[in-house]
Amino acid sequence: MSFSPVHIWASMGLMSKVIASLLLVMATMSLAVVVERWVALVRAKGETRRFLGAVVPLLGAEDYPEAAKLADGHRASPFARLIAPILRKLSSTEEKNLSRVELARREAERQKEAVGEELRRGMGVLASVGSVAPFVGLLGTVVGIISAFQGIATTGSGGLGAVSAGISEALVETALGLMVAIPAVLFFNQLNNKINIVETELARRTGELLDELENAHGSRDSGRFEKAA
Repeated sequence: MSFSPVHIWASMGLMSKVIASLLLVMATMSLAVVVERWVALVRAKGETRRFLGAVVPLLGAEDYPEAAKLADGHRASPFARLIAPILRKLSSTEEKNLSRVELARREAERQKEAVGEELRRGMGVLASVGSVAPFVGLLGTVVGIISAFQGIATTGSGGLGAVSAGISEALVETALGLMVAIPAVLFFNQLNNKINIVETELARRTGELLDELENAHGSRDSGRFEKAA
């Protein structure tokens, strides 16, 4: 009897094929998320480097409207997406009750959450696949064992020929579940570490920007409000 994957698939029952197909779909989803996030993070790193090289002179000249336009043109950079609304707040003169620095600080907190959610897009899929796939494989194992006992009941004997198909299904489903889950967990941890590094860098750069704004505008805004009072 041949135990090739093609033969095992052909000998599987309907339920076993459904479970195996589900595991293959989960593997495809995991691979798609890994490739998309990896490409996005690599692209974001290069885009952020180019954006910083162009925006630093504008910030030094306090040309916030032009800096905001530049940030809008670098949407692949998480830092550009984060500070674009901040720069627009600095350019706005509508709010009179708060200093521009305080407006920028509050906007930064809101944008950190939004950018963090964007960076982690799809990570829930990897987490779910890594935790669920072994149990789906276990379900396939149970179905395979049931199939083996059905073979025994049909033939009336417990020989290898009666149980081999069911045992093959069980082992294949178990192996497939682990083959899907293990890479998903490994890639989740690796991508999560990379995203944590990006978020830490974003927090540091944003803090440096707010400190510079505080030094440049803090005393100026404070004097304006004291005079108005």
